[in-house]
Amino acid sequence: MRAYERLLKYVVVRTPSDENSSTVPSSPCQFELGKILVEELKSLGVDNAYMDEKGFVYGKLPATSGYEDKVKLGFIAHMDTVADFCDHDIVPVITENYNGEDFPLGTSGRTLTLTDFPHLADCKGRTLITSDGTTILGVDDKAGIAEIMTMLEKVISENIPHGQICVAFTPDEEIGTGASHFDVERFDADYGYTLDGDTEGEIQYENFNACKADFVIKGFNVHPGSSKDTMINASLVAMEINNALPSMETPRGTEDYEGFYHLVSMKGEVGEAELHYIVRDHDKLLFEAKKKTLRLIEKDLNEKWGEGTVTLTITEQYRNMAEIIETCMHLIDNAKQACENADVTPLVMPIRGGTDGCQLSFKGLPCPNLGTGGHAYHGPYEHITVEGMDQTVDVAVEVVKLYAK
Repeated sequence: MRAYERLLKYVVVRTPSDENSSTVPSSPCQFELGKILVEELKSLGVDNAYMDEKGFVYGKLPATSGYEDKVKLGFIAHMDTVADFCDHDIVPVITENYNGEDFPLGTSGRTLTLTDFPHLADCKGRTLITSDGTTILGVDDKAGIAEIMTMLEKVISENIPHGQICVAFTPDEEIGTGASHFDVERFDADYGYTLDGDTEGEIQYENFNACKADFVIKGFNVHPGSSKDTMINASLVAMEINNALPSMETPRGTEDYEGFYHLVSMKGEVGEAELHYIVRDHDKLLFEAKKKTLRLIEKDLNEKWGEGTVTLTITEQYRNMAEIIETCMHLIDNAKQACENADVTPLVMPIRGGTDGCQLSFKGLPCPNLGTGGHAYHGPYEHITVEGMDQTVDVAVEVVKLYAK
């Protein structure tokens, strides 16, 4: 079975994680996909596959006889998707021999355009997979799951010699909590790769340092007709907070290694307001400086409007795994060689985000990230090509071969 065929099966099982939930996994639908994956692993010959009580799927393919001393290699992808654009059935759309031009997404009124997605020109002649434009597709990260499964199938059916191969499919990556419950010891790999990137051939080991920053503003609400020197409008104070941040340090104004403050959501009235940010930077010192800026804003506005007007809560999320991966750069060298062996151009680039591998690297499992062939994650413009998925499978197989030498 080809990887895209598996993807089509997985995406119709909706698995949005829920950041407001206190359960693990955060949504019961993730168990549904996990059960399917356990059965599929067993059908491939991974007889020890199972799902634990937290929704993590684990499995091991024992080393080929005589290869037991080789590196134990892990492959990881996540089962959950974002909750946005995931409130009704997902309908994948397959377009063969895509013409490389602007592509309307069904009758949704949305269009994949070359202006927004210039790489589409390079997809001309390929088979394009999208949603109907009303939902996400679920490529992030069900493409990674499909590619790992297909890699396993090829290794087994073609009798490719290998060390122990460990696989895991995780819940709740999109809300940043999945890896905290990952059992590294049970997984039993020396090194791992997540398949959770974009373009086929991507190799990523430098990710953002990340935190959340939540402001709660308490106003003082009195009748507007008699509020001279009395009223404190919490919504206006919230505007002061945002205006105090560097205007160009937003996702739209930054690229590559440049960090940002991203206002994710806000709500407010005169009496109370809230601002919710995520803060990112690859450079540790610049990341700490951003947090210092936020604390300074809290301090200054409390001095201006009264102590307790502004309350800032900073929640750490993940760190840049580069400091771990730089001690085992064979992971990157072998990934580059695997791409070349598979006739795929290696693209070593920073992650403008994070993966499970960020946290796993600091838990003792060095774990860079590989591309899946997908694009435009987290929205209705998500898409992938059949050929890109095939190439990613070939890269993963070549990685297995290299570590068996």
